[in-house]
Amino acid sequence: MTQTMTQAPVDNKASDAMLQVSGLNFYYGESHILRDVDMTVPRGQMVCLIGRNGVGKTTLLKNIIGLLKPRTGNITFDGHGVTQLSPDRRARRGIGYVPQGREVIPRLTVKENLLLGLEANPKGRPKNIDQAIPEEIYELFPVLKTMLSRMGGDLSGGQQQQLAIARALMGKPQLLVLDEPTEGIQPSIILDIEAAVKKIIKTTGISVLLVEQHLHFVRQADRYYAMQKGGIVASGPTHELSNEVIQQFLAV
Repeated sequence: MTQTMTQAPVDNKASDAMLQVSGLNFYYGESHILRDVDMTVPRGQMVCLIGRNGVGKTTLLKNIIGLLKPRTGNITFDGHGVTQLSPDRRARRGIGYVPQGREVIPRLTVKENLLLGLEANPKGRPKNIDQAIPEEIYELFPVLKTMLSRMGGDLSGGQQQQLAIARALMGKPQLLVLDEPTEGIQPSIILDIEAAVKKIIKTTGISVLLVEQHLHFVRQADRYYAMQKGGIVASGPTHELSNEVIQQFLAV
């Protein structure tokens, strides 16, 4: 079957959106996984995507960052169509991604893991690599400054998650995409990560798209989208998130 895709013109009404997903359909073979997905992430806001396991949340994120290609639909980032761009070009446009499971490189040091994030920085690596890690990274995640020479694989799950977020920030993203950042992490570290993400938004003005099951973190977002069977079935401000929706779309 020949698969075609058209690039839709940018909607001026969505000019305040950092990310606009329109009519996205994705298939694995002939299995229809994402169904006419529409989503908007406004500038400087956090949007949370909720839904039980297996409904297509991670697949949607992988379409947004370019690891998967939709059959139909369009993705607009910062006013420009990116549906046809490769993952590295999207990263250099300003989409930072922290995958589920963190994917810290275990046999590289914390410092080396952080410096990998410079590959997405549109300005490239600075001449003085020893001064490449901004102090703001350590202000967000103080524990990393004390562990620069430690191997990434020797860190706890919570420390690895902080490292993964910091690595994504090294690329100076305009949109930070987080896939289940609190999975398998102790409660005290979850609160640290929540606080860091809120501070990132407040101090940098970047947008955040979050996939999350932890209710307290979900409620930190400005808006939510709920997925079921590959489609968006509910959305709105998180302060209007009802217990009924929570029970239906958040894993217990």
